[in-house]
Amino acid sequence: MRESTNGTTAKRRPGTARRRLAGVAAAGALLAASAPAAQAAGVTADHRGAGGGKAAIGFFTQWGIYSGFFEKNLIADGAAAKLTEINYAFSSVSADGLCTSGDSWADYQRPFAATEAVNGVADAPGQALAGNFNQLKELKAAYPNLKIVISIGGWSWSSHFSDLAATEAGRQKFVQSCVDQYLNGDIPGLPAGAAKGVFDGIDLDWEYPNEPGNNNPYGPQDTADFTALLQDFRGALNTAGAAAHEHYLLTADTSPNQYAAAQQLQLKTAAKSLDWYNVMTVDLHGGWDPITDFASNLFPDPKDPQPANGKFSIVQSVAYYEKNGVPASKIAIEIPYYAHAWAGVGATDNGLYQSATGAAATDQAGYKTIVTEPGTVHFDPVTASIWKYDPASQTFWTYDDPRTVFAKGLYVDFTGLRGASVWSLDGDDANGSLTSALTAALR
Repeated sequence: MRESTNGTTAKRRPGTARRRLAGVAAAGALLAASAPAAQAAGVTADHRGAGGGKAAIGFFTQWGIYSGFFEKNLIADGAAAKLTEINYAFSSVSADGLCTSGDSWADYQRPFAATEAVNGVADAPGQALAGNFNQLKELKAAYPNLKIVISIGGWSWSSHFSDLAATEAGRQKFVQSCVDQYLNGDIPGLPAGAAKGVFDGIDLDWEYPNEPGNNNPYGPQDTADFTALLQDFRGALNTAGAAAHEHYLLTADTSPNQYAAAQQLQLKTAAKSLDWYNVMTVDLHGGWDPITDFASNLFPDPKDPQPANGKFSIVQSVAYYEKNGVPASKIAIEIPYYAHAWAGVGATDNGLYQSATGAAATDQAGYKTIVTEPGTVHFDPVTASIWKYDPASQTFWTYDDPRTVFAKGLYVDFTGLRGASVWSLDGDDANGSLTSALTAALR
């Protein structure tokens, strides 16, 4: 689940070679500690393809600027130099089935002061393109190898997908509107082509086909319609790319839940249209559960007290996608830069797998906030996860820190996955510790 409203999200310094090797050894030991689970999941060898680069994708939220997180922050914390791609979240979808801005002020109207701008120059009065879009364009100019992709939909803006995708005419109209605005740069109300060159592709975040998501319309027809929509996007992006002499990326954010939403997708067929899936391996558990658990554990835990259809892990989700015909090279996992938190948790086993009264006030707070909270951090070698527990406030947090992010990066590397995405970049600390850990593991 990703929010697409203005609010709390629910998404380095170069070391010496000796430090790098020490970090690899430490993460290797971390993964080795989980050997039984790793072997059960088939993680037994290095399956990297020859010459295959890894995708390191960071989601940048449209509304982050309202809390002071600007594109220039990605330079200060090192993310812009280390990531291969930034996904801008989100474009909305109109009631008549068109791509549309959900916040035109943030997207392309807000003037940036010199102190806020990537290039250190204030936006000029009346310039054709301002807002986040212009800052992303400036970021690309500073980092030419960085791709910028527009993510469409999300938790709050997926309500019209089922209707628009139900007919070929509806799909074509929608796809063309997205291509016109985000690839051709023809933003309504701006000069023609004002935003051209900002985006390098499209990321479809329909939450979820044939599942209600945020109380959205849905039906069994969504399964085939989702595949058809991706096929229409691929065709349109190929046409636009041929004219521009470049390859436009097409990705989709999809559920990790092999017991529900992921079953509604024609995974193998849809994968043919995609560069890769961004499998949303976050929110596996949270404050909606009556007991504490891990939100994004790499490996499963045989002692997890959840019912059989509630035992989740990243390796299980990846295995489901591969079993259903998706090659490893078309799978990217997602890593949360935020925590889930429970209140009213007893001290038995330092709060793990204990009953709770509900979500805590700091639920979905970013990593940079959670690390300052009181409590003791505990490491679970079976799941390769950490948690923090504070007996004084009876609060339990599940989240990722640099060591668990590094371990996930190694898992991506060793198993030949396409890469990893992170939700969201404003959750990292000022030093970009999580992004540094991920990209170090991905090399």
